[in-house]
Amino acid sequence: MENLKSEVYQLCLTLVQKRIETAETALAQAQEASNDDTKSSAGDKFETTREMMQQDIFRNKSLLADAKQNLHQLESLNDVPVLDTVRNGTLVYTNNGIFYISISAGQLVANGQTVYAISAASPVGQLFIGKKVKADFTFNNKQFIIEKIY
Repeated sequence: MENLKSEVYQLCLTLVQKRIETAETALAQAQEASNDDTKSSAGDKFETTREMMQQDIFRNKSLLADAKQNLHQLESLNDVPVLDTVRNGTLVYTNNGIFYISISAGQLVANGQTVYAISAASPVGQLFIGKKVKADFTFNNKQFIIEKIY
């Protein structure tokens, strides 16, 4: 179990680092394109193009900030001690799969097992928080029973 949790953590970390790298590259390209365009455009076309580039820069800055926030959150979960209740950083085994309460990273495969990395702020994540082994809840007409917490 320790191995699985560690592997899932590393997969999430790699995913977030790639998101940061992608957002930084896209932001640099958008800023470069904006700088190049100011030298060669004229009239209404210039204003429309410039506005589109500004929106692209803003979107990439937002993606970068979100990815950095995910990285900060993930780093705070490294080596979270095992308790008897579900919280951020917990690996939860249920009758409907294994869930890593951390960041929203979706379905991951670690050590040959499928694990769903979900945020504690997500609707299903909120239902997990504070629950103990043998607790159950229903989400999307599916009953979840917590079998193990690690």
